[in-house]
Amino acid sequence: MKKLKFILLAFITVVSFTACETDDDLEFVANEAEGVAFNTSFLENYVLNSAVSANLAERFTWNNADFGVPTNITYYLQGATAADFSDYVAGDNLYDLGSNTANPEANEIPVTVAQMLALAEVAGLDNDPDTAEPNTGTLYFRLMAVIGNDGLPSYSEIKALNVELQEQTSVGGGGFMPATWGVVGSGYNDWGGAGPDGQFYTTSEADVYVAYVTLIDGEIKFRENNEWTNDFGDNDADGTLDAGGSNIAVTAGTYKIVLDIASGTYTMEAFSWGVVGSGYNDWGASPDAKFYYDYTTDTFKVGVQLVDGEIKFRQNNEWTTDFGDTGADGTLDGGGDNIAVTAGHYAITLDFNAGTYTIESTDVWGIVGSGFNDWGASPDFSLTEVQPGIFYGDIATLLDGEIKFRANNDWAMDFGDTGADGTLDSGGDNIAVTAGLYRVHLDTTSGTYMLNKIQ
Repeated sequence: MKKLKFILLAFITVVSFTACETDDDLEFVANEAEGVAFNTSFLENYVLNSAVSANLAERFTWNNADFGVPTNITYYLQGATAADFSDYVAGDNLYDLGSNTANPEANEIPVTVAQMLALAEVAGLDNDPDTAEPNTGTLYFRLMAVIGNDGLPSYSEIKALNVELQEQTSVGGGGFMPATWGVVGSGYNDWGGAGPDGQFYTTSEADVYVAYVTLIDGEIKFRENNEWTNDFGDNDADGTLDAGGSNIAVTAGTYKIVLDIASGTYTMEAFSWGVVGSGYNDWGASPDAKFYYDYTTDTFKVGVQLVDGEIKFRQNNEWTTDFGDTGADGTLDGGGDNIAVTAGHYAITLDFNAGTYTIESTDVWGIVGSGFNDWGASPDFSLTEVQPGIFYGDIATLLDGEIKFRANNDWAMDFGDTGADGTLDSGGDNIAVTAGLYRVHLDTTSGTYMLNKIQ
């Protein structure tokens, strides 16, 4: 009987010792982690524009945290408008910007322009130049690391990022803005499978919207918010908007589309402006350099490489309507004198409201590679800076191969994509492409790009 009691006592002692060891382990792994820090190359300033709210503003990245023992770690990205995070609200999607719970191996969390804009609004920023509220300010971010999903939290240092809300510009007595309506179809974006719908913009008339789009042979419709809840077609091809109506047949070209919701009608007309001349394309030996619409200034812009010579601006690649400059004073004159230019890379802006134009030396980004011009055997495909840091180009005809983005047809500045994740990497890896027609979007502000293959 005494022997049995002794064995039982020994067993209790072992269990008690083991339990103490377990408690010690739990206390040890609950220590705060070391090395919780961002390794992102942050920009000095983030320019935010609601027109591209779905775009990536920044991809927050970090190295693995060290809790002292091998363990699963969950990371959370948090935002605030106060430098000490005093306004942070746990569980609120406005402040909880994402986690790696869906992909525990990932050490990155993307933040969209829309998410930053939401924080900026809480911070009291707006993009209206006529209000007292500023359009620039600072937002704050930190990384939280926990063991599992709800362990003891460890935090990175708080990172302050400067943001700027691109101000809306008053035009003709009112600011023009992106509308909720867009162009969708096989004639534009493969019915939504090849990027966002073609953007409509507000005009000086209520419920009347305008879009400037380059189409391919196919069909289109007009829909709201890039979804099929509310859409218009045309059952009789008579210019009448029919809710849920028939697809509208289109042929390749660049068009101005006016959507008049108030009257239930729409119009489409061939519409483009381009640069022509000995200073660009030998007076039409190849297509004119295409201008792109900038709603923030209600102007048309193009990024272009010119050679020594002369140029004019003409509509629809023909001589029915053209402008020169008689007097070389920056004024658009119908049928006026040729404009002398010297070789270089330029941003040209046409302001039809003021009847003026500007030609300014600038960096022009373009596409180069085996997938376009045999790495520079001919000029790169030029992109146009429509708003600060935002470049567009359509339609680029690419080949099976690889491409990069570079400035001024030269290798002093170039971007590739190391990791094929849609992030621009200075001097990064070549980007693989397949033959087809593409709409190209380059955002040097957020360090991202999109290649939307439409055919």
